[in-house]
Amino acid sequence: MPRNPDDQSTGPQSVLAVFAHPDDAELWAGGTLALHAQHAPVHIAVPRHGPVRDAEAKAGAAVLGATLHQVAELTPSAIRALLVQLKPHVVITHPVLDTHAEHRHTAEAVLEALPEAKIETGRPRRLYTCDTYNSLTLVGPVTPTVMVDVTRTFATKMRALHCHESQPIDDHFGPMAEDLARLWGRRSGAGHAEAFTALPVLGRLPGATHL
Repeated sequence: MPRNPDDQSTGPQSVLAVFAHPDDAELWAGGTLALHAQHAPVHIAVPRHGPVRDAEAKAGAAVLGATLHQVAELTPSAIRALLVQLKPHVVITHPVLDTHAEHRHTAEAVLEALPEAKIETGRPRRLYTCDTYNSLTLVGPVTPTVMVDVTRTFATKMRALHCHESQPIDDHFGPMAEDLARLWGRRSGAGHAEAFTALPVLGRLPGATHL
């Protein structure tokens, strides 16, 4: 019998990660994106931030094995266009109640763009929000519904993160990424893990044990 391309039991499928800043994909989901890129197309969408940071974003995405989409602004219409064009099975973005205002605005834009794209294309099948600074949102700790074992791709995540040389990686983001990955790893029985929370897509939550 031919494999159903939307069967959630078949493993990782196409992913679109929509993030507010050039280094967010690496910081919050780099291990997971690198893992998925071994088996399926991975796309990262971020707004342009000038020549230096745009070049760093391209380098980081290349390390992860992802295709980068840089747009002038992550408006709902821009995100909807990407959703219709790419038809991803999975979308990842920031927590809706992230402590960072630009993260919140990006998540809100994704939520606004998603219903029409879903109705038009049938995708995405699943929507997840990622971790945040020390796993604290405006309403308390992140409460993930799935933790992805990224032990095998954690070194790739960190190489990609270090492509962002203009940012405080060694003194700030790098140690935080290590701490969070070890925390979620301990909670899930892995060496390193990344945490994600499923959100409904037109009233449906995913039943898969992977993204």
